[in-house]
Amino acid sequence: MSLLASLRTLASLGADLGRHLARRGRAAVVADDPRTADLLARAREARGAGGREEAATLYRQVLDLRRGHPGALRGLRELAVEGEEWTEALEVQQRLAGVVGAGERGEEAHWLAVILYELGRAALARGNPGDAVAHFRSAVRAVRDFVPAAVALGDAHEALGEHREAVRAWERAAEGTPALPLLARLERSYRRGGRPSQMIALYRDALARVPDDPALAVALGRVYFELEMLDDAADQLEKVEVRAPDLPAVHAYLGAVFERRGDTRAAFEEYRRALALGHAFEWPHRCEACGAVGSTWRDRCEQCRRWNTLRPARG
Repeated sequence: MSLLASLRTLASLGADLGRHLARRGRAAVVADDPRTADLLARAREARGAGGREEAATLYRQVLDLRRGHPGALRGLRELAVEGEEWTEALEVQQRLAGVVGAGERGEEAHWLAVILYELGRAALARGNPGDAVAHFRSAVRAVRDFVPAAVALGDAHEALGEHREAVRAWERAAEGTPALPLLARLERSYRRGGRPSQMIALYRDALARVPDDPALAVALGRVYFELEMLDDAADQLEKVEVRAPDLPAVHAYLGAVFERRGDTRAAFEEYRRALALGHAFEWPHRCEACGAVGSTWRDRCEQCRRWNTLRPARG
């Protein structure tokens, strides 16, 4: 065997051994000894009583005993998130990512995206959109469908005067997740650029990917209306009405179409139905985590405070 082949074999064996030891290390922290279990219980009690500093000290004592203990690291991360100490939260999260098993990586990637997103928001608040772009981009890389970071990435590019980069960021995100806040920003950009055909194609393409989403269907009807394509608007909105007759936005926009056509009686009837059903011009969003409904999209649920969980309500 040549020297090069021998070195490759040793490197392969070393990598296998490293993976084996890492697996053994992760398995070793599953079962807690009495001392570790006691510290964790006391940390939870301290947190429940509002003793954040005491809880943090207890979690660090666990880590002194069991370096890389996932429960202690999660406790420190949660304390940092509660205190909006995002730099500390990132440091803990990076440590945590190295010790969890494959089945937990999705949840940990979500938390990494949350922390990077909040670091980006903090950078924007300090007037540093350049740093914000880097954080938002990293958040999107961590979780590709993390809509708040994708929206904010484009906003940060715009703050830097990088309009083309902003549009690219929103377009890339919308290709995978045609969320209303992304589409709304692209629609605004296309309108400013005098590109009505792209405004229409934006929602048509989104509907082709998510054909049962009434929010997208109504948005397409609205765009037709705003572009004075009244027949197309009426056709689109009436198709939605057949499938979802109790959506106030549908009747509000149909009323506007009939009014523009000069059919006052039909317009009045549609407006009356819209008002009877609820607020006509905002699309409510429902939290996938807790079920709470808000009047519009937000980066996190006001009820359960989870990030990236709000989706258009289906009526």
